[in-house]
Amino acid sequence: MPSTLPDGDAAPADGALPASALSTLGKRGLGVYVHVPFCRVRCGYCDFNTYTAEELGPGVSRSTYAEQAIAEIRLARRVLGETGPVDTVFFGGGTPTLLPPQDLTAILGAIRDELGLAEDAEVTTEANPDSVTPETLTALRGGGFNRLSFGMQSSVPHVLATLDRTHDPARVPAAVAWARAAGFEQVSLDLIYGTPGESMADWERSVDDALACEPDHVSAYSLIVEDGTALARRVRRGELPMPDEDDLADKYLAADERLRKAGLSWYEVSNWASDDDQRCRHNLLYWTGGDWWGVGPGAHSHVGGVRWWNVKHPKAYADRIRAGVSPAHARETLTDEDRRVERVLLELRLKEGLPLDVLDDAGRTALPEQRGLVTTASDRVVLTDEGRLLADGVVRDLLG
Repeated sequence: MPSTLPDGDAAPADGALPASALSTLGKRGLGVYVHVPFCRVRCGYCDFNTYTAEELGPGVSRSTYAEQAIAEIRLARRVLGETGPVDTVFFGGGTPTLLPPQDLTAILGAIRDELGLAEDAEVTTEANPDSVTPETLTALRGGGFNRLSFGMQSSVPHVLATLDRTHDPARVPAAVAWARAAGFEQVSLDLIYGTPGESMADWERSVDDALACEPDHVSAYSLIVEDGTALARRVRRGELPMPDEDDLADKYLAADERLRKAGLSWYEVSNWASDDDQRCRHNLLYWTGGDWWGVGPGAHSHVGGVRWWNVKHPKAYADRIRAGVSPAHARETLTDEDRRVERVLLELRLKEGLPLDVLDDAGRTALPEQRGLVTTASDRVVLTDEGRLLADGVVRDLLG
C-alpha cells in the first residue's frame, strides 16, 4: 500500500457509487483488502503506508483499529447493496499479525456477516515470522483464515540486516511448521533479491532455504529503491550501491530454475505456485480487473471502473470513521482507454498472457519488434522466458 496518494476527484461523504459501476459488481470476482498499517520496526526499503508505535502520534491506537475497520465494512455493505459472496479476502500491511488474532477474526467475521463469504473463499493474512506463535496461528485458522504469506525476504543475516529485517532466519521454518500444524494448507513465502551486498551464493541459499520449507507458493521481487525511504538516503550518500540490472536478471533466472526444479511453476512474472489451486486468487483478481473494496488508511478500492483511495494517516482515517463519513480521500472514473492500458500492463505479466484484441493498431504493429520476447499463439500475447526479464520494456513498446 503506497505511502503517497494521487490527486483525484472529490469522493462523496456517504461513499455512494454510480449505478453504472454497481451494475457489473462481482462479475469479474469480488474481493476485500484489509490494510493493517502497523509495524514493530520500519524497514529501510519500505515505502508502504505503515507506522511504528512511535510514529502514530496521539489519538490513535492499535486496540481500536478492528472496530474502525468493521465500521468501514458496514459502510461497504450500505454502498454495495446485495453484493453476492466475497471470493477473496487479503489482510496486508504493515504487519497484520501485530493485532491480536481475535481482532483479525472479528474483522473477517464482519466481512462474512455484512458482505457474505463464498464457501471456498480464499482468506489470506500476511505475517512476519516473528509476529506469530503456534497459538496465534491456531486461533487464526479456527477463525476462518486459510492462507498465510510469510515475509521471509532472505535467510542470510547480513542481507536481512541491510533490509532492516529483525527476525531470526531460523524462525521461518518454525513458523511454516506451526502453520501446517494449525491446519493451513496454503503457505506462501516472500523473497527479495538484489539487496546491496547480496552475492549470488547468498541468493541461492535463500531460495534453497525457502524451498526446504516446502511452500505452496513463492513470490520473489527485485529490490526497488523507493524515493523517500531510508534505503534511498543511504544509496544517495554512497553508503550502499544501487541494485545492478544484470545482477537482478541473473538472480531472477537462478530463482526460476530452482523453483521449477522443485515443482513450482510461474503464473505471474514474480510469482510461482505448486499447482493452479495454489495461485493467489486475490492477486489474480487485481491483475484481471476484478472488483475489490479496500479497508483501512490509504487503502485503494475498485468497483466497475471507479477507483478510490482512503485518507492516508490512521488518525485521519479514525476521525472520518468516528464522524460517520466515508474515509475516501478522492476517486477517479476510468475511461475505456484507461482500462485497456491497465489490461496490457497487468495481464501481459500472466502466464496465460493478454488477448491479442486488447492491443490497439500501434501495439499490433509493434509485435514483430518483440521477436523472442513474446509469442502470439491462440490469439494471445504471451511473454517468453526471456521476455519475462524485459516485461516492463515489452509493455512500453506495445503501448507505444
